[in-house]
Parts: sequence; structure tokens; C-alpha cells
Amino acid sequence: MQLRLQRGLHKDPSVLLSDVSVASSQEYAYLILTDIGGQEFWITFDTGSSDLVSLPLSIRTAIRKPNSILQWVVSSDCTNPDCQGITRYSPSSSNTLTLSDQPFKLSYLVGTVLGTVGTETVTLGPFEISSQTFGVVPVSCPFEILNNHRTALANQTSGLGLSNTGNSGILGLSFPPAASIPLTSGTPILDNLFTHFDDQHRFFAFKLGRNESQGILYSDSSLTIGELDSSLTNDTSQFEFTPVFASTPGEYDFWKLPIQQITINAQALPLSRSLVRGAPSPIAVLDTGTTLILGPTGDVDAFWYAIGTGGSTKYNQQTQTWQVRCERAVDVRIKLGNSDTAREYPLHPEDVSWAEGETQDGWCTGGIQANNGVNSGDWLLGAVFLRNVYVIHQGTTPSNPPMIGLLNTTDPSTALAEFTSSRGQDPAPPPSILRAGSSASEARDTIATCVRRRLQGQVHI
Repeated sequence: MQLRLQRGLHKDPSVLLSDVSVASSQEYAYLILTDIGGQEFWITFDTGSSDLVSLPLSIRTAIRKPNSILQWVVSSDCTNPDCQGITRYSPSSSNTLTLSDQPFKLSYLVGTVLGTVGTETVTLGPFEISSQTFGVVPVSCPFEILNNHRTALANQTSGLGLSNTGNSGILGLSFPPAASIPLTSGTPILDNLFTHFDDQHRFFAFKLGRNESQGILYSDSSLTIGELDSSLTNDTSQFEFTPVFASTPGEYDFWKLPIQQITINAQALPLSRSLVRGAPSPIAVLDTGTTLILGPTGDVDAFWYAIGTGGSTKYNQQTQTWQVRCERAVDVRIKLGNSDTAREYPLHPEDVSWAEGETQDGWCTGGIQANNGVNSGDWLLGAVFLRNVYVIHQGTTPSNPPMIGLLNTTDPSTALAEFTSSRGQDPAPPPSILRAGSSASEARDTIATCVRRRLQGQVHI
């Protein structure tokens, strides 16, 4: 089953278009075109949650969703200003909706949403069938995931800026424990989806693209279910597979895997110990519903301190974000997987110095930001990381636990040449994690001083 993702422009520069359509915003909120009860909506393609909810998020760069997020869509009953200007689900227009009396409430770092849980028919399409052994459907027809799929209707929102995004909800593709709707109310969409495939094809794969073209033919994004995108590869042996990390054996919540190392120009950045129970190293969550890379404050501050030689980074106290010179060119790589099989995955320099956020006087938003509110893991690897890999999420089978397969798609040399051609030469000195002759304890003390200073006001490094 093939569903094409596309990065394009919506009614304002904040939303991407896609083909199952999956689209993305300038904040890289990749959207998927979904039919709910015969009504079409652009909703967030989100591997960091597991339900279907009706309600759009505004900006998810440094905002973490609650422990459990619903799969949802905004209801026509939502009439407050926050819901205006977006496509809303009309309960009266559906003959397959069953509403319960179960309410839900989600509180974000910015904004809230309230609504009601129900069941509905959810459809994804158009599609292509490949090796599906359950319920094979003609290629010309849409693929019905499940009648009476659990859905949440948002009747009231506040502070989410929905009209700026064109996003009407969330399509969650994580595990059941990451769901806000109790399992007694229904089955998460990922479980429903995988029941249609045999063990060999019980996976979905995605590649988040960079193109902003509105034309499907020019899309460089991809989402497939049960098969790989042949334009990228047909060979699963090219991927490095890692079992999804679980604190308790057999209990999975998010698509997690260990971080073994982060390097800056081949220099290893010291990382904090994991706060995840039973983890021997920091744990990363792969999350298409988050824009940037989010990590512990101490580690993120040390990262930007190392890159900031020559005054090329600063902390903006007003926005509480790290900023970096738009021409700052660094080779950042994240080593992911278990210690014996881990591989390095380079980031394109434009994902470190993020010009698609707000820029001012040559300063760009840093692609890595601090957020100690991440409770699903130690780090969130959002779209600015995921644009550099082709990803397989393999479901549980009788013989194997759920797996994550990663294939690097960014060549560091090519990416650096593209970046320099676009942004110009970087005049700053090379990054330095440890100054010549300094000890590790002295470096930690220096970083701690920098952290204290930036908490008191804007810091230039």
C-alpha cells in the first residue's frame, strides 16, 4: 500500500501538502489526507502518538505533547476563535459516527483541547496493494482501515492558533500505551492497520522530504505500508534494524532506540545519563509530529557552546531558544542503535542552522533545542533529524519484537557543498568541545557557567 507524502504550500506558508496525502508546514508538520466518516481532513502524521483526534496543533518545535495524545479531528461544534479557518468534522454529515459519553482533555505547554470520544470509519487512500494477505482490495478503491475506529472530537480549543496551520487533527501511529483513549474504548489505528498484513509486510516506511513544490510529481516525501518505496530502495538489507527499546520487556509505548553518541566535527559530545528506567544509554524517540530535535538542557547547552566559537551562537532569552549564524557549517552526526550494531547518521547542515524558522540579521533558529519536559524518552528526534533517513517501523510478529530500521540518506560532503553554496562561507573557527589543555572537569565548569549566564539573560558565546 503506497501513500505519497509531499511537502508543499497550504493557504499560508505554515502547512505542507501531501498525497495520502502527506503534507508539511514550514515547521515541518507533515500532514496526511485522511477520510473520516466521508469527510476529508489534513491531519498530522504523528509517530509519537497512537490515537486519532480532531484538533490541530499550531507549532510543535519546542512543544511536547502530553504523555498520551489522542487521534483526533476538530468538530464543527468548536466555534471559539481558535477553531476558525480550518476544516472541521461535521457529526451531522456522517451516518457511521457513534459518540460515547466519555470526555477527554489535553493540556499542552501552549494551549488546551476538550472533546468527546467516539467511533467512526477512517479511510486512507489512494493506495497500491503489495503482498497483503488480508482483505485485498482493488487498486482503484480506497483502503478502509476499520469500521468503528475510535475517534475523538474536539469541541473546544484554546491557545493553539489552529487557523494558522490548516491542520485539523492527528493521526497517531505509535503503540497502544501512548494513547489517551483507554483500550476499552477501541483499538489504536496502528493495530487495526497491521491486522491487514502478514508478518513479512507488517510495517510502514517513510521518508520526510525537503521539497516545497505543490506538485505531487515533484514530491520527495514517501509513506508506504506493507512495502518499500522502490524509488528509494527495494532492499531491506540496506537498513540497520534495532529492536524498539522497552523499559519493561514486551511493553512498548513509543518508537524508541538508544543514542550511543553525538559528534560535532568528529568530536564526541558528553551526554547526560538516561532518565529512562533500565536504559544503559540515552533513549531517543522518533517523532514525526515534532519539528526539531529536543534534548536535556545541559546537553543542548553544551552542544551550542561547542559550536559557538567565534560568536556564532547565542541564547535568546525572550524566545528561550538557541540561535546560530545562518552560515554556520558543522558536521553533526547521531549514532543510534544498540552498542554492538549502532550506526552514525549525519545531519544536513541546514537542519542544524534552521533557516525555515524565523531569521533575523543573519541569525537562524537552532535545529536542536532544550526541553526538560520530554517524558517519553531523553531525546525527541523530530523532522529535522528524520529528513536525513529512510525509516521502517516494523510491527510485532510472533518471532520478533517491534523493530526500527534506519537507512542514511544524507551524504555529508554533498550536504556541506549544498549548504555553503546556499548560505555562503562560514568564517567562524571550527567547533571545540574541549579547549586545548583543559580538563573535562574544567570544561563542565565552563559549560555550567554558561548555563547560569543564559538563565540570567541573553548569552553570546
